[in-house]
Amino acid sequence: MLLESHDLRPTHQRLRILGYLHDHRGAHPTVEEIHAALAGEMPTLALATVYNTLNALGEKGLVSGVTITGSEMRYHCVTAPHHHLLCRKCGEIIDLDVACAFATGKRKSFKGHQIEEVHGYFKGICEACAGKSRRAASHPKRRTGRGAVRRTGRLRA
Repeated sequence: MLLESHDLRPTHQRLRILGYLHDHRGAHPTVEEIHAALAGEMPTLALATVYNTLNALGEKGLVSGVTITGSEMRYHCVTAPHHHLLCRKCGEIIDLDVACAFATGKRKSFKGHQIEEVHGYFKGICEACAGKSRRAASHPKRRTGRGAVRRTGRLRA
């Protein structure tokens, strides 16, 4: 079993939290979001239990934490080195596979500095939001009321 092979007792809470992260791989939820999602089926689940479980799973390399916003930690079960994109429009955090010799461990030093960890992230607009913006720009909304342009191109009085 996965937890036992990492010297962790497979408690119901650990199994459900790890299962939730596996089922929501691309979501990068916060502790509070995980707690809210599982509290319905586990009413006695304490927020502190979620924090402690994620810390234990993180120490064993089964989950990783992502801090992009600067104000909250988000978690996921993808532990292989990769980068993230934070969409400034919708707030989604997206896993990115960006070639980086430091993230993969191929390079461990830079100009005499020893690199131990790499946390790469980008901030911008995700593909879905960029597509919405492009579609909105190509199909402007028609105005109604005073001064609106009719299909003929003449102004309404």
